[in-house]
Amino acid sequence: MPKYLVQASYTAEGTKGLLAEGGTGRRQAVERVLGSCGGTLEWMYFAFGDDDLYCVVDMPDDVSMIATAMVVRATGAVRSKAVPLISPEDIDAAARKSVDFRAPGE
Repeated sequence: MPKYLVQASYTAEGTKGLLAEGGTGRRQAVERVLGSCGGTLEWMYFAFGDDDLYCVVDMPDDVSMIATAMVVRATGAVRSKAVPLISPEDIDAAARKSVDFRAPGE
């Protein structure tokens, strides 16, 4: 199952919601939205700095990740990005794959 690193920042409205329901309430909401598309939450941490929240999630496919991200972002309460994560085994497989490429000017 594909894994994604989700980085998120709350808007002012989203922060008000976080203050009202707390961190565990948001974790339950994240687990629920992921589960609705067949995904699971591996881990979730709040932070301060450029982003307010970091999660690693497992989703059945890219379409499910995109659907979840669009619905969450459409609320206007959260700005986020999902970064696909690649396993060491997938890197090994990619390194063994034959690729026909010519660099510009060669």
